[in-house]
Amino acid sequence: MKRLERLRQLLEHQELDAILVSHTENRRYLSGFTGSTGWLLISQKHAFLAADFRYIEQSKREAVDFEIVNIKGDLPIWLPKLISELRLKKVGVEADHIPFIVYDRLCNEINNGNHQFQLIPTTNLVQSLRNVKEAGELECIIKAANLADAAFEYAASIIRSGITERELAWELESFLREKGSETLPFEIIVASGANSALPHARPSEQVICDGEPVVIDLGARVNGYCSDLSRTFCVGKGDKTFYKIYDIVLGSQLTALATIRAGMSGDQADKLSRTVIEQAGFGESFGHGLGHGVGLQAHESPRIAPNSIDLLSDGMVFTVEPGIYVTGWGGVRIEDTVMLEDNRVKILTKANKTTT
Repeated sequence: MKRLERLRQLLEHQELDAILVSHTENRRYLSGFTGSTGWLLISQKHAFLAADFRYIEQSKREAVDFEIVNIKGDLPIWLPKLISELRLKKVGVEADHIPFIVYDRLCNEINNGNHQFQLIPTTNLVQSLRNVKEAGELECIIKAANLADAAFEYAASIIRSGITERELAWELESFLREKGSETLPFEIIVASGANSALPHARPSEQVICDGEPVVIDLGARVNGYCSDLSRTFCVGKGDKTFYKIYDIVLGSQLTALATIRAGMSGDQADKLSRTVIEQAGFGESFGHGLGHGVGLQAHESPRIAPNSIDLLSDGMVFTVEPGIYVTGWGGVRIEDTVMLEDNRVKILTKANKTTT
């Protein structure tokens, strides 16, 4: 299995005998196991999937390249014994995922039981393998992007003055599920009027009115893989401010889409878009990064934002989503899921970018 081979090369480079994988998406990526609870212990010679009674049959079906361990009790009860039996000395743990209370209990058990191994905190070890997508992963992401596009086409046909944000969000969620999306990657954002100045606004009972910006942000999920797409509508005719800000954001996004290249850092890519907004006098109103990776998670690496040192390369999938948010008036965000292919951006989401 190529993914395990790549991980074992990283373990050797990090001078680790094994790694304990607790992150849900990392576990699925490496093993194929889709259950909500379980642990992977991977060394140069072994690949274990440890799960309790509820998931044994499922793990046997899904994780065919793994030895299945039927566990009883919490991690500190069974893990030290297994590691000791394998005579492992240095075992990595995912420091950004394992709860501190579990880690603390595990360390106490190791010390009290006189086990002769060390736990070594690691970050982004498995995630780094997930950054560049394989052909099968891209196929799923493209299907999810197509579902998101269809949802926006539907949104354009039903959005109207008088419907509430929450009603519209439910219509879109129902549409996505009926068309084949799995559980949505995140709660749909429908934010109108002054609410659209909140980048992560939640749909409310606020009624959508003529002439106000309406930001819609949604995604779909296919075989675990996500898409992420935002558009800003205006029911009826907007004011001069709306069209001015919309044109700035669109120009900012189009600049980034045309000029992002493989080899750039996340910071460099972010600046391509941010400079356009700053030069228009709205720099302080663009308070988030330009984008983030998309895959098994709706938000993963690479991070495309100020000070990000993540390097972009062909095969990476990420969002490009500049926005301007003005308190008391509203906001505009335009977002696409894209990938790098042949050193250039390929846009995966195709939804119309007109304002009505």
